Amino acid sequence: MISRSSLSKLIDFQYCCSFTLTRKRIVHYTSFDQRKRANAAVLIGAYAVIYLKKTPEEAYRALISGSNASYLPFRDASFGNCTYNLTVLDCLQGIRKALQHGFLNFETFDVNEYEHYERVENGDLNWIIPGKLLAFSGPHPKSKIENGYPLHAPEAYFPYFRKHDVTTIVRLNKNIYDAKRFTDAGFDHYDLFFVDGSTPSDVITRRFLHVCESTDGAVAVHCKAGLGRTGTLIGCYLMKHYRFTPAEAIAWIRICRPGSIIGPQQHYLEEKQTSLWAHGDIHRSKQRHEIINSHLLGIMSDVYMFSNSQQNDYAENDLGMTQGDKLRALKGRRQPRSATTGAISRVKPAATGQGSISPLKSSKVPPSSSVSASAKRIGRSSTSSTNLKSTRLASSLGNLYEPNGEANSSGKPPSPSSFTSHPIRMGYSSPIATHSYHYEVNNNQYNSISTPNSNGVSPSSGGHHRSPPTGLSGLSARYLSRSIPVSHLSSHQPSQDTHTAN
Repeated sequence: MISRSSLSKLIDFQYCCSFTLTRKRIVHYTSFDQRKRANAAVLIGAYAVIYLKKTPEEAYRALISGSNASYLPFRDASFGNCTYNLTVLDCLQGIRKALQHGFLNFETFDVNEYEHYERVENGDLNWIIPGKLLAFSGPHPKSKIENGYPLHAPEAYFPYFRKHDVTTIVRLNKNIYDAKRFTDAGFDHYDLFFVDGSTPSDVITRRFLHVCESTDGAVAVHCKAGLGRTGTLIGCYLMKHYRFTPAEAIAWIRICRPGSIIGPQQHYLEEKQTSLWAHGDIHRSKQRHEIINSHLLGIMSDVYMFSNSQQNDYAENDLGMTQGDKLRALKGRRQPRSATTGAISRVKPAATGQGSISPLKSSKVPPSSSVSASAKRIGRSSTSSTNLKSTRLASSLGNLYEPNGEANSSGKPPSPSSFTSHPIRMGYSSPIATHSYHYEVNNNQYNSISTPNSNGVSPSSGGHHRSPPTGLSGLSARYLSRSIPVSHLSSHQPSQDTHTAN
C-alpha cells in the first residue's frame, strides 16, 4: 500500500523502480483533497504511459472511468486570477512527447543528481532538454545568502557547466553581474533582455532560437529566478523543433522545473504555435535537403573515383603492348649476328628535337684501291640504304617519347587537384550565421580580442588571475512541488589546384 499526496516526477521514478514491488500488486490511493487527487492522477497516469506503454488517452480514460472522476486543472505559480488551465491529460501528453524525443530515459536518469542541483543552495538548475537546454537561477556578483536565499557567483557554475558541455549562457534579465566573467572563462554569453513577467518580442525570440540552433554545445538560460522568461523561450524552442503543443510544452517544463511560465506567457505560446510550427517545418526541410545533397555528393564522388579507376586500368592495359614493346618483340625474333659485324653509334636527334640511342648495324667496305667503279657504286648504294633504314628505325623509336606517350606511360591517375569541382546548390540560403557573427546584444567580443597571457594560458582555459570557483555544495535530499492546482475559487567554394594561389 502506497500513499501519494504530491506531484513529483522523482518520487514517481523511485517507487516505480523499487525492486521489492516488482512482483506485488500496487494500490495507488490518495485523500479526497481535490488538489492531491489531481497530483495522484498524474503520477499513476505517468506510470501507465512510461512503463505500461499506454497512450495518454488510454491512461486518462482509465482515470475518469470511475465515479466522481473529475480532476482540478493545474495553474501557474502567480498570485492573480487563473487565466490558463492545464489538465491531467495535458501533463500525460507532455510526458509522452518527451519520451518520443528521448528527453526521458530512466536507464540513465540520476535521481540523486537531480534532487541535489534543483536545490537553491546547490545552483537551482534543471535540464529541460538533456544535453541541450538548461534552466537556472540568475547568478549574482558574489556568492552570499541574502534574506535567507542563497545567491551564487558565475564562478560557482563553471565546474558543472564544463563537465556537462555547457558552452553558451543566455541572460534574459538586467545586468546584475559582469558578462566578462563568463567570457573570460571561455563561455559565450548573450544578453536578450525583456521585462520580468512579460512576453518576448519576435526579435528576441528569433535571436534566442538562432543562438540555440547555432551552438554545438548546451545552452544555459536564466532570468532572475529562471522560471517565467526562461521557461517561455525554452517553450518556443520545444514547439519549433519538436512540435510540442503549448500545453505539452508548459506541462513538460513544469514537470522538470516547477513554477515555470507565468501569466500572459502561457497565452503567448498559444499565439505563437502556428508560426513556430511553420518555421520548424521549414528548418527541418532545409536539413533534409542538406542531408540528401550531401548523400548525392558522396555518391558522385564514389562514381568519379570508380570512373578514374577504370580509366587507369585501361591505360595500364594499353601500356602493356605499346609500340616499343612490339619493336622489342620483333627484335627478339631476329637471328643473332656475328659480333664482329656490328658497331654502336649515336644517331643525331631528328628535326623535332627528339632522338634515341640505338644499336645500329653498319657494313664494312675493305679499303682496296682495286675496287671497280661498279663495286663502289654498289657500296655507296648499300651504305645509303642502311643509313636510311637506321634513320627510320630511330624515328620510330623516337615516337615513343612523344608528349602523349609520356603522359600515358606514367601510369599515374590524374591528381584530384587537377579537376575543378562545382558545389551542389542546396536551394536555400543558410539562415544560420557563422559563430564569429554576433548581434549587438552579444557579450563575446572579449573572446574575439583575447590573446594568451604571458604564461601561455588563454582566457578560454580559465587562466585569468581569478580565485578558483567554490563550486556548488554537497548532496542533500529535497524535492519541489509542481504546479499549483486551481482551487474552487480560482556557401561552399570550388577546390583550388595546389599550384594556384587562393
